[in-house]
Amino acid sequence: MSEWWTYRLDDFLLFAPRTYWRLFEAQNAALWPLHPATVAAGLALVMLVAWRPDRARFWTGLVLGLLWAFVGWSFLMNRYAAINWAVAYVAPAFFLEAGLLLLAVIFPRGLTFARRDAIGWAGLLLALAGLLLYPAAPLVFARPWTSAEVFGIAPDPTAIVTLGLLLAARGAWLAVLLPVPLLWCLMSGLTLLAMDETQAWLPLAAAALGLLLALARLLTPPAPGLRTR
Repeated sequence: MSEWWTYRLDDFLLFAPRTYWRLFEAQNAALWPLHPATVAAGLALVMLVAWRPDRARFWTGLVLGLLWAFVGWSFLMNRYAAINWAVAYVAPAFFLEAGLLLLAVIFPRGLTFARRDAIGWAGLLLALAGLLLYPAAPLVFARPWTSAEVFGIAPDPTAIVTLGLLLAARGAWLAVLLPVPLLWCLMSGLTLLAMDETQAWLPLAAAALGLLLALARLLTPPAPGLRTR
């Protein structure tokens, strides 16, 4: 038996890249025209967090919670698990994240949206990137546009947008809400690296930036003049 350090990432790949991208083509074909609605919902959440933070907690927790459960069921369980047995053990994390986001709606003190600071604005920019730029990846990486990954339909942009929105919040719940989207971005990036896909750097960069901002958010106390409302 070969020593573990002789293995490469692609040794753990269970499917061909073309098979992977066809999952998104099938998901998009099955769910169109839901895509404009999910993107519009994401943009509405960004605007709500930016300009009406007093109302953002309820709608952010509700919309994101429902979409995490939907993506976990419709994509991970019904499509991805068919070509990657390990996904059956990952999908419950999506349902856990969905439950935690919905619980944040019920327990308001655990998650609040404050007046914007530098971390919050950076988070909103990350969310906009996941909403508007990530779906354009097929045009950049020479794939059919039918394989586009869209917020609320595919896991990567859903995780990136969630990261961005949560970074605009404060509260004890952040410590349990941030790990799942961070870990998914890391896992997705490593999977794409194993497929020798340049797009791998998108989720990996989101994970790295999200982790740095999350640590800054969790370890830095609010400024004296920065009050929640």
